[in-house]
Amino acid sequence: MKLILQRVSSASVVVDGEEISSINKGILILFGAEKGDGEEHADFLADKTLNLRIFPDDNGKMNFSCLDVGGGILVVSQFTLAGDCSRGRRPGFDRAADPDTARTLCKYFVELLNQSGLKICTGRFAADMKVNLVNDGPVTFILEH
Repeated sequence: MKLILQRVSSASVVVDGEEISSINKGILILFGAEKGDGEEHADFLADKTLNLRIFPDDNGKMNFSCLDVGGGILVVSQFTLAGDCSRGRRPGFDRAADPDTARTLCKYFVELLNQSGLKICTGRFAADMKVNLVNDGPVTFILEH
């Protein structure tokens, strides 16, 4: 499982010209499930996401988590995170989880985040989405498990 976390001052998802989700201060997560991933991977990464100290204190040091600052979280499924670009000029997606497994794991991951009490939003699985964000920092991390 691979996540791209971006600290944002705002983020939104548009599908067919309609905004379907948005957050203000918080984290935009691009979520990619790979073959062999299971709930234990989602458990670890949900906890890491909620508690990772990536928000600044009064001195500008990253000392606060999304939980600490009451930020929102926007989760967008993105199977291309499992892409292999090591050979040729077209990415291969052999490592990507099948769509049913990926949908189930993404839903489970979002349910874990929802237990935090924070505002949790999502994109639309397998849709053609336009993701808008204002990356704050910029601060971006890659989490894998």
